Amino acid sequence: MSENKRALYLILLIITLGIVLVQTKKTGLSSDITSDEIMDHIRYLSHENRGGRFPGTRESKDVIAYMIKHLKSYGVEPGVKDSYVQPFDITSGIKLGNNNYALVNGDSIFAEKDYIPLWFSSNGATESTIVFAGYGFDIDEKELKWSDYDGLDVEGKWVMVMRHSPEREDAHSLFAKHSPLHKKMLVARDRGAIGIIFISQIEDDGLFPLNYMPGYSNAGIPALHFSNSRADKVLRSTGWSREKIQKTMNRSFEPVTFTINNFKLVANVDLELVTTRGANVVGQIKSGNRRHRDEYVVLGAHFDHVGKGGPGSGSRKPNILQVHPGADDNASGTSGLLEIAQKLAANKSRLKRSVLLIGFDAEEKGLLGSKHFMSNPTVDLDKIITMINMDMIGRMKDSSVTVGGVGTSPLFEPLIDSLKIGRGFNLSTSSEGFGPSDHASFYSENIPVLFFFSGVHDDYHTPDDIWKHINLQGTTDIVNLVYDVAYHLARAPTRPSFTEAGPKQSQQSMGSGFTVTLGIMPSYTSSEEGLAIDNISKPEGPAAKAGIKKGDVIKSINDKPIKNIYDYMDRLGELKKGMTVPVTIDRDGELLNLKVTF
Repeated sequence: MSENKRALYLILLIITLGIVLVQTKKTGLSSDITSDEIMDHIRYLSHENRGGRFPGTRESKDVIAYMIKHLKSYGVEPGVKDSYVQPFDITSGIKLGNNNYALVNGDSIFAEKDYIPLWFSSNGATESTIVFAGYGFDIDEKELKWSDYDGLDVEGKWVMVMRHSPEREDAHSLFAKHSPLHKKMLVARDRGAIGIIFISQIEDDGLFPLNYMPGYSNAGIPALHFSNSRADKVLRSTGWSREKIQKTMNRSFEPVTFTINNFKLVANVDLELVTTRGANVVGQIKSGNRRHRDEYVVLGAHFDHVGKGGPGSGSRKPNILQVHPGADDNASGTSGLLEIAQKLAANKSRLKRSVLLIGFDAEEKGLLGSKHFMSNPTVDLDKIITMINMDMIGRMKDSSVTVGGVGTSPLFEPLIDSLKIGRGFNLSTSSEGFGPSDHASFYSENIPVLFFFSGVHDDYHTPDDIWKHINLQGTTDIVNLVYDVAYHLARAPTRPSFTEAGPKQSQQSMGSGFTVTLGIMPSYTSSEEGLAIDNISKPEGPAAKAGIKKGDVIKSINDKPIKNIYDYMDRLGELKKGMTVPVTIDRDGELLNLKVTF
């Protein structure tokens, strides 16, 4: 190179660098992912002032505002029309309404003192006499036969039953699957009872707490739990006591049943669901490429956590009411999302495809944020080529990181293999697309997914998941890897094709331990009466073959009504392979009667 050419090259280089520096100064963008910025984000998100980022709280709104502020500063555009926010309702609890009352033979008894409605109880007023039906069993199996209802007329009456079973301490007892309160309620309901009253065994004390449980609602009949003192008072006139009943049944393995004469119960149940407002944070980096700019790589991480813990929160220490910081779960993934957003925005001109950046809310409550997005997408779902999810990437141990979903597209495994070279990772992969995080919502819609995860630890869902335990270098290394994956997919000449890789729901939700499966993804959060179907998990399963579709609501199975998901699971457990049963569904307001063969 001549001296003149060299000088000209240096001048051009200086001019180019100057332009870059000016642009960087104007936008505040950096082309680097830095450990300091990652830690700044993690420390903010996991600070005790964030209150554990419980959905719908003021602290959660602070987190949403923090994310939006940074996305704006990076030059990331709103992803929901002119907004960064995609709000949605969350059923977060249940409480007593203002119109709960009960009278026994005209004498008032009081909610939270003498009785409590159960979380699956139906609302409304009911009046009738009371029949005592032992443990409330109706079992006719090869290994066990016990019916508390033989010869007992409970039609149009309140049924009182005892909790648990004669073998309450044995988790493997044949009685175990028949002992849940909801199962006993179903038996009473099928027998024509208009309400059910539970009383405690002598080992138990106190009333049930009124805790919300997703999927439980409106069982079809009122369900009450009587205090020990109130149960004893009702039974006294019969010559029986709780202790005598329990000892008699446990000794003889025979039911104790009777009508409680001269007792009438009038009760009105008024339960109210508590709703909060959650919100996804959605930004987009729009490519200038005319051919591919309407295709999207989705990069996501959930920002919510379990708040201050407590029963039903998901805390592994539910008796400790303390802020759960969630530094790893998932301040780490959210920090990665923000850092990658910054770098992708700085390199926007190089992207062929656009990028959606989504902070999901209410993941801990059942992937509610990602499910809401999939039901209300801000772009055409057919245009989403891949979803990349980061959840718990902050506690790398022994340089190990897991990448799930590599089997959901033939492109993924060679891509990951090429990008891991020289990074010093002990990288393990899983082909399956389903997992307990937000990518599962995308995989269920046949979108290729990748899931980055650094592993579980003892601090998971406890107050000890703090920023001081973060492996900062490991987190930075993972974030850089995810950036490279997203960048390559946004520039790839062809979009990844989808390959089904494993089930589209958990084995538990598929009915693990049951002899049959319907092949659907049930909704665990719907408040609609019946079982709403989120998706068809088995294209060749019994539901699909019978013509059942996504969005249908199952109203009955084998002529037995379905009020909620727990009704469904109980009914499914009654069926055997080879059976053909009627199934009634609601499809857009029209009732259809189908035949399903298992």
